[in-house]
Amino acid sequence: MSSATFAAPQPAATVSSLLDQLLKNYSGPPFGVRFWDGALWRSQEHDPDFIICLRSDEAWHTLSRIPDELSLGTQYVEGNIDVEGDLYLALRALPFIESSIRSNLPAAALALREYASTVPDHISRLLHFGTMHSQKRDAASISHHYDRPAEFYELFLGPSMVYSCAYFRSWQNTLEAAQYDKLDLICRKLDLQPGERFLDIGCGWGSLVLHARQHYRVLSHGVSLSQQQIKYATKRIADNGQKEYCHVSWSDFRDIDETQTCFSKLASVGMCEHVGRKNMESYFAKAYKILAPGGLFLNHGITSQTRHYTRQTSFIDQYVFPDSELLTLTEIIAAAEKAGFEVRDVEDLREHYEETLHRWGDSLAKHKDEVIALTDEKAFRVWRLYMAGCAESFRRGDIGIYQVLLSKNDDNGRSSATKLRKTWYENEGVS
Repeated sequence: MSSATFAAPQPAATVSSLLDQLLKNYSGPPFGVRFWDGALWRSQEHDPDFIICLRSDEAWHTLSRIPDELSLGTQYVEGNIDVEGDLYLALRALPFIESSIRSNLPAAALALREYASTVPDHISRLLHFGTMHSQKRDAASISHHYDRPAEFYELFLGPSMVYSCAYFRSWQNTLEAAQYDKLDLICRKLDLQPGERFLDIGCGWGSLVLHARQHYRVLSHGVSLSQQQIKYATKRIADNGQKEYCHVSWSDFRDIDETQTCFSKLASVGMCEHVGRKNMESYFAKAYKILAPGGLFLNHGITSQTRHYTRQTSFIDQYVFPDSELLTLTEIIAAAEKAGFEVRDVEDLREHYEETLHRWGDSLAKHKDEVIALTDEKAFRVWRLYMAGCAESFRRGDIGIYQVLLSKNDDNGRSSATKLRKTWYENEGVS
């Protein structure tokens, strides 16, 4: 099949004929494709559930030749592709659309296009920031995502400023209540006690550091590689009158001096996704070294549900979280156990993260004009697509989110972890 077959469409009849051929194996929900001249193609005779709007011949070129998430996502960000109707449903149908179109394209051409879209990006990052998951490159990756005005995040995170999976004791609860419950669940699992030294690895805007201090009277410390987060968290701590007991610093977790530092309890919430496969064992080894005997470490992170691994650039990698890598739960637990930890508990919160993302997406859309004023139109479209796409990935089960409670047992093999899990799910805490 020659590439000329899929040149930019002219009359509606030609458009329909080409799409009939490309999508003859499509088995997803009914949808339509609307071209910039108003022509509409339907996958089925009855009304489509959503419509993909192509604003230019470049958008048509992408759909008909390179129908992968990065290429189509780029066209969406640029405004050349839009969706009328349910964006979540469109993303749900995308794998079916891509599969049908790819089955009608030459394999060699697809391989060449994937190579061309991936290799230049990796070379550029290597030249600018060094090898993947070096400290310089990790700092640049974190800055890319998090060093935006705090007001931008406040628009969809709300007053909690918690940028991780909420915990819905009831699906009717507000996002703020669910985030409070998540922070408190972490503290209860860690059995935080007054006077203990607590470290939050990747502390964000300081929410867990403050919660642990205010409700459990610990001495809280947090580290982050985002200058904006540290600036915001420092002010927040001061405004709450906790400067004597809370401290956050711009620091790479790997630089913590284990000979001078010993913490009673550790938490890492939404940080291990940035660690990388090659550094996962050293990540847990470092945590083990800075934790006191008998101490506990709660690792809360997103996982992949399969061992399939590729360095093909994804939409998330290109636009949202550069160099992020998702390991399987098995790989994470293996790395933790190799460091010496005992696994005390594992909890899956996958549906909770899907709901969290829907809440964030709704708030983002509600504050569209303010988001654009703080950033720009492209940023709004990137974040809208990223949130919707991740929600769908959690819904399908392609990715999961696990809280893993780990224990550094003392020399006699004793763990300080609770022996009765029911205490975690009672609404208790030190006031």
